[in-house]
Amino acid sequence: MATAKEMRDLSVEELRRRAAELRENLFNLRIKHRTGALESSAILPKSRKDLARVLTVLREKEQLAVE
Repeated sequence: MATAKEMRDLSVEELRRRAAELRENLFNLRIKHRTGALESSAILPKSRKDLARVLTVLREKEQLAVE
């Protein structure tokens, strides 16, 4: 996943799309974890952090648009 610095170059629409993809991916990972099909549970916190990073940058951009 890209760093927050790289994400700031993306448009708001791209960030929203990426957030939706990450949410879906995180959902699928949780299901795999519950069923025992997930090989490494270390992927879950990384996915959550990626989603949080995208949402943080998205929120920053939305705040700048309002001001």
